[in-house]
Amino acid sequence: MLQFLKGLFEKKPPAKVKPDFYPIVCPYCFSKFSPEEVVFRATHHVEGDQDYALQEDEELNRYRGRFNLSPIDELEAVIHPASIPAENRIYSSKVLVGINDRHGRVTRKRLCPHCHNELPITAGKVPSNIISIVGASQVGKSVYMTSLIHTLQHLTASNFNAACIPLNADISRRFRQKYEEPIFERGIMLDSTQKEEKQEPFIFQFVFKDEQMAPLTLVFFDVAGEIMTDRDMLDLYAAHIKNSSGILFMVDPLQIKTIRDRLLINAGNEVGEFASRYDEPREVAITMFENFIGHEDKSRTDIPTAVVLTKSDMLQHLKEEDGEYIRSNSNVFRDVVHRKHLDLNEFENINGEIRRFLEKVDRPFKDTLDVYFTDTAYFAVSALGSNPVDKRIAGVVTPWRVDEPFVWLMHKLDYIEGRQGE
Repeated sequence: MLQFLKGLFEKKPPAKVKPDFYPIVCPYCFSKFSPEEVVFRATHHVEGDQDYALQEDEELNRYRGRFNLSPIDELEAVIHPASIPAENRIYSSKVLVGINDRHGRVTRKRLCPHCHNELPITAGKVPSNIISIVGASQVGKSVYMTSLIHTLQHLTASNFNAACIPLNADISRRFRQKYEEPIFERGIMLDSTQKEEKQEPFIFQFVFKDEQMAPLTLVFFDVAGEIMTDRDMLDLYAAHIKNSSGILFMVDPLQIKTIRDRLLINAGNEVGEFASRYDEPREVAITMFENFIGHEDKSRTDIPTAVVLTKSDMLQHLKEEDGEYIRSNSNVFRDVVHRKHLDLNEFENINGEIRRFLEKVDRPFKDTLDVYFTDTAYFAVSALGSNPVDKRIAGVVTPWRVDEPFVWLMHKLDYIEGRQGE
């Protein structure tokens, strides 16, 4: 009875009111704008009408040039809604989604007003939640991205009653041929992304089968790590990070001198391949501060940031019963699968252990994160399950905990609940 009465008089938090529309973040150029600012691609061309003739799209070709893609000679015209009478504009839930042009033809091909790429159908109707991956050179971002998307498609989506779907067939083909097949079918390592490579983003949607739940848009750049420590190059991607809803911050244990030296001593010939050089993790955080965090309120960012220790299988060479860094019964060496919700017990275990680990092995980096980022959690993953030798992966690729940082970000963005383990 007491609990019943208490429930009657307890103040409940006010229900969140869904806005009429959401600001759109273009998943290609990462500009942010209102749904009313979109432009449209005509669905036809009219030779006698100069406004509707086939023509070069300078904005789209300028975007393509940034990624070393060849220009497109002629396309249907771009139509600005301001040129269309109000009664010929089509709305869905107060979001402008189409127009009836002056030739009586309807188009629903909404374009970003800045780069003229076609926007997702859900843009403006749901939050533009974008997840970005950052990290220094040689940290393994490309391999982690591949393993994460593969895991989301084959395991995680099913565990959360969803599907992980590429935005279009071109993205699906590029991802499968260049990334997924080499690693998961042929056991061959990817070459490091070269600085001159500027590939278009990989865009996937994590779509829930419950129609009341908005899809989560995943946008991954596969860019050379040098961009993260080269200020001129970083400007190209600063908007990507700034307009993200979540950040996956990759940290390679081999970037940390304390760990690298000890691994070389303990592992001997078993260690596999080491990169020829490493950037310090703190340099990446400082560069992010210089380019966008320093311009935020209080010079900090509140974007939820998952700090992800990669290649955690390497840490087995450090484990000891009463180890200074990693114990034999460490959470790092246990794979964990989250289903329907974030298991808070498992999350708190790994978060606490990796926080303490980084404090011991790279205190300056940990302190830098504490100053610049207000909402962080710490994880350890192995994208492959072992360290490749001669660019080949021994045995079957067996990722550990690769989706856990993503599941935490889903929790932070209110897609799923967090519950204590059963």
